[in-house]
Amino acid sequence: MSLGTVAITGAAGTIGSVVREALRHEATRLILLDRVPIRQETENEDTHTVDLRDAAAVEFAFTGADRVLHLGGVPDEAPLSDLLEANVLGTHHVLEAARRKGIERVVLASSNRVTGFYPAGHLSSPQEPVRPDGLYGVSKAAVEALGRLYADKFGLSVICLRIGSFEHVPAEPRHLATWLSPRDAVGYILAALAAPPSTRFATGYAVSDNTRRFWELPDPTELAYTPVDNAELHAADIPGTDLPVDPTAPQAGLYALPQFTLKHLRP
Repeated sequence: MSLGTVAITGAAGTIGSVVREALRHEATRLILLDRVPIRQETENEDTHTVDLRDAAAVEFAFTGADRVLHLGGVPDEAPLSDLLEANVLGTHHVLEAARRKGIERVVLASSNRVTGFYPAGHLSSPQEPVRPDGLYGVSKAAVEALGRLYADKFGLSVICLRIGSFEHVPAEPRHLATWLSPRDAVGYILAALAAPPSTRFATGYAVSDNTRRFWELPDPTELAYTPVDNAELHAADIPGTDLPVDPTAPQAGLYALPQFTLKHLRP
């Protein structure tokens, strides 16, 4: 199916840059938003320098869009006030602009960090309660809640992707469970954008088919993509991957340590 016109927030970011290139061949037109200037590279791209905190600017940029891929926001642990403003309020502006413009599908970039405190020996499902490993995870849990609200109350079709460790190749032992390759990231995003309108709301982990993964793969009836890459193929190149993993330790690893968040709290 044709994706029509797709708006991408955070288009200049790490994932946005990869997805932008792939979607050029799948969408009729791309509307690219970021808070930093973006250079137009093909005839079917329109670029907008937009701060997601500016609701009117977001709505104006979405003019003509059929689908939205929302990647913008603060991508890691930060003071809660910054996360609420960029991630939660920014997502609200994206969803509200989509509602007002009659856009049929919104794909929200969530994070595996919403469940980082489940133990490493547990295979997590998106049906389980959230257990965020920090303030960033809390903000992404709120992003998912906003998506659910707009699906239930206003009839938007919303899919939340809990992004794994997006890297060109896995670089540390934890990545053997959490790696999301660029190829699989594009596959999940294309599947989410193209899912039938009957998918009113869904949440799934976007992770490669790693032998040691912590998370269930998405239900194929909701997200028709099967990942193809496996971090295990890179294990020999990563120091420490032969050491045993404590099955009771948090899936988040170092992100779950108190000091990871304490430095972002008021002294």
